[in-house]
Amino acid sequence: MSSLHPRAGKRAATSALVDLPVLLSNYYSLRPDTAEPLHRVAFGTSGHRGNPNLHSFNEWHVLAITQAICDYRKQQGFTGPLFLGIDTHALSEPAWHSALEVLAANEVVTMLASGSPYAPTPAVSHAILAHNRVQRAQSDGIVVTPSHNPPDNGGFKYNTPNGGPADSDVTGWIEQRANAYLDKDLAGVRRTTFEKALKADTTRRYDYLDNYVGDLPGIIDLGAIAGANVKIGVDPLGGAGVHYWSAIAERYKLNLEVVNTDVDASFRFVPLDWDGQIRMDPSSPHAMAELIALKDRFDVALACDTDHDRHGVIAASTGLLPANHYLATAVYYLFGHRPSWRADAAVGKTLVSSHMINRVAAHLGRKLVEMPVGFKWFVDGLYDGSLGFGCEESAGASFLRFDGTPWSTDKDGITAALLAAEMTARTGRDPGQIYGDLTAQLGAPCNGRIEAAATPAQKQRLSKLSPEDVTSTELAGEAIREVMTTAPANGRAFGGLKIVTDNGWFAARPSGTESIYKIYGESFRDQAHLDRIFAEAQEVVSRALKGA
Repeated sequence: MSSLHPRAGKRAATSALVDLPVLLSNYYSLRPDTAEPLHRVAFGTSGHRGNPNLHSFNEWHVLAITQAICDYRKQQGFTGPLFLGIDTHALSEPAWHSALEVLAANEVVTMLASGSPYAPTPAVSHAILAHNRVQRAQSDGIVVTPSHNPPDNGGFKYNTPNGGPADSDVTGWIEQRANAYLDKDLAGVRRTTFEKALKADTTRRYDYLDNYVGDLPGIIDLGAIAGANVKIGVDPLGGAGVHYWSAIAERYKLNLEVVNTDVDASFRFVPLDWDGQIRMDPSSPHAMAELIALKDRFDVALACDTDHDRHGVIAASTGLLPANHYLATAVYYLFGHRPSWRADAAVGKTLVSSHMINRVAAHLGRKLVEMPVGFKWFVDGLYDGSLGFGCEESAGASFLRFDGTPWSTDKDGITAALLAAEMTARTGRDPGQIYGDLTAQLGAPCNGRIEAAATPAQKQRLSKLSPEDVTSTELAGEAIREVMTTAPANGRAFGGLKIVTDNGWFAARPSGTESIYKIYGESFRDQAHLDRIFAEAQEVVSRALKGA
């Protein structure tokens, strides 16, 4: 069972902050041993992530992955520019340097951010789509980010010409190619110096901020927000979109206050998460403790993670909305306020997201598309307009423009958060109140997630469970209706197990980036029923992992 750290919700002691000089030194000096599985390139649900101190995110990884991406672009015939974004993690800028050295040596036209080097994930996706909408030469992108992970982590992900995170076939190819370069001590990797790379004819500048912010009226009713004078508070959590919020407020005359503009690679201003780690997680009540304390100053208060692809929403009426609550509310609101979307546009969700979303979709008469974990599964649907909305349980979502065309086919924390202000302006009720209305009609679920440590062998075992591993016929006193190891929408394995009854469910799966497993659970009865679901879920998982 997850245990709460005694300092959760409070800032870290200075002595507990990441040692940045050691971290950066190890990025350059330590080299992966490819005989060690944990040292190799491994793409999870969204990119390769790791820690230089553990030999899992070092310069050699970045050089090898970037060369593999260059090889993939050449194989596919992509000749448009590559849009390169980074977040504010300590390792992102050195990894950005390393990547640019390889991109320039391979003569890839690379679009760096004007001014500040930071460019959030949704701005990169938006830029790719904007280019490919009018140009024949296809563009793609790289975002250097480990998302909301702790300050000592680094990450690197690739977005294809459809604007979204690369699918498993593409990342598998890149992963295999990158590891082959590591096996050969980087033989075949082309590289120049950073100084030459910056001056190369192929290195160019792009105003991600202006292009993204200037296009926002195509997806959010900013006039309604301004007209209703919605009071908005924003904490960018020191992330890549730190300058976007003030630009949005100024351009669209919003009553918006950025309560924290600090950027510091130690993230000393982000309160500790449940386990004593610093995570820039806008869905965590612990990481969001300081913004929650300010909620009475605003109608809605908003936050995003470090690369701004995740959102957090605090309503004046209720406080921080759990991610699943807000996602269900967003589905309900959007499909009632976007009349130009296709009549058959569906609702997309991961199969570990709340079944409240299932009930809302059924209530609206919309098809539900239930996918494995990972936003990559929603990219095609958002790209062609067959999905109006796609979301995952970890506070990630994206939706279409007013006209039903794609805005960002990667997660967009900025628009998902601003939607809370729009719904407040247009309905006169904040998201917490709207969610309350929904539960009165459709039931009030109790849901949550627990985490526990897991070895690589245990994670592997859990990812390979089958329905035959479940011998019980009941879960928490109810007959089991379904035992799932694949997603209903596409039949693809989700790397875990889900058990469903009439009024509850749980799903267990290993983390793609940390040495833990996660159990998600939900009850439409009460908290006691959910507690029982979690207790029995842990028994199922413990039996499955025994001996692993």
